[in-house]
Amino acid sequence: MGMTMTQKILAAHADKAEVVEGELIEARVDLVLGNDVTAPVAIREFGRIGAAKVFDRDRIALVPDHFAPNKDIKSAEQCKLMRDFARDMEITNYFEIGEMGIEHALLPEKGLVLPGELVIGADSHTCTYGAAGAFSTGVGSTDMAAAMASGRAWFKVPGAIAVDLSGEPRGWVTGKDVVLHLIGSIGVDGALYKSLEFGGPGVASLSMEERFTIANMAIEAGAKNGIFPVDASTETWAALVSSRAHSAVSADPGAKYDSRVSIDLGSLEPTVAFPHLPSNAKPVSAAAGLSVDQVVIGSCTNGRIEDLRVAAAILKGRKVARGIRCIVFPATQKIYLQALREGLVEAIIEAGGVVSTPTCGPCLGGHMGILAKGERAIATTNRNFVGRMGHPESEVYLASPAVAAATAVAGHIVDPAEVAPAPARGAFRTATARN
Repeated sequence: MGMTMTQKILAAHADKAEVVEGELIEARVDLVLGNDVTAPVAIREFGRIGAAKVFDRDRIALVPDHFAPNKDIKSAEQCKLMRDFARDMEITNYFEIGEMGIEHALLPEKGLVLPGELVIGADSHTCTYGAAGAFSTGVGSTDMAAAMASGRAWFKVPGAIAVDLSGEPRGWVTGKDVVLHLIGSIGVDGALYKSLEFGGPGVASLSMEERFTIANMAIEAGAKNGIFPVDASTETWAALVSSRAHSAVSADPGAKYDSRVSIDLGSLEPTVAFPHLPSNAKPVSAAAGLSVDQVVIGSCTNGRIEDLRVAAAILKGRKVARGIRCIVFPATQKIYLQALREGLVEAIIEAGGVVSTPTCGPCLGGHMGILAKGERAIATTNRNFVGRMGHPESEVYLASPAVAAATAVAGHIVDPAEVAPAPARGAFRTATARN
């Protein structure tokens, strides 16, 4: 029987010739991830089970990013617990202020995730790494504790949905619009416990950064994971971030898919997800004219250098509308530095925006951008549930950096083409990463 990409990775890590949908397996993990919200729970559980040491100090990553820099005493204590554990266990990949970043942007940047690998993390957006052809998924803190001790975890093998991409995005349309369109088409439970497996000729038109954005939001359709095929772009990216050997897999010709979804990338428009679900996606024209109080650009979904280039290109030489708070969060220190060197930070600040150190901050209603009752934000983050960014009577609209930056200038939600001329496809990519 043919297997999907996900099933082949799981089979290899379970030392099995094949696995089938619904099968329960125990598999080796290549990396275990935790943050300052989830890792402390796992660390306490690690102690309760009597574990004396971690299975491999090089295969655990701890990143305090949600409430860091510490916003209060409780968050400081959470981070101290992580810091002490990392020191005691001699964890290699502990990243805090000065070298930290938002975990799902930082780990790929550090080359800690490569094609064919199996990664679990006590955070739902761990599915981000599927962009690199890895199987990655979120788990609970107790599973994280067991994996830190044993290097293994259990899985129920998922079925799969094939997402066939064709064409090439036009104008200001980016990967964020692609994934919002997909979630809007199939719903927040449309891929429940399935693997979203992307393919088709349209994949080649998407940068690695766009693929990370799309894979990041697979969970918002209920998916167990999202995964992209390993192509020339993936291999170029992998060679840039790591010298480690990796083993890419591809789906078998006879792989079984529960259903197929086809998306013509060239037909898409800039897309906005209305409150209070990522699936409430509509063309930006449906939201045109809605006033906002706050614009947030960043997060593990859209805080990469291409995203900041897009935002700065729209903001440069223009001004943030009076009364709008425009907050930009580079996803890692490296991205922040690159944005400084390219003049992106200067363009954002001169326009009237503010630029923060890397942090999850407002995405989860944590800090540095909380909404008051009745306020409305447009954000490049991944969730817009009730109260997600603050008061339960506030609203969050999800969009791309282009739509968010254009909205900051206009003072209301707007198609970015009405604010700035659309660039040539690939204009914001790093030269070495272009397809």
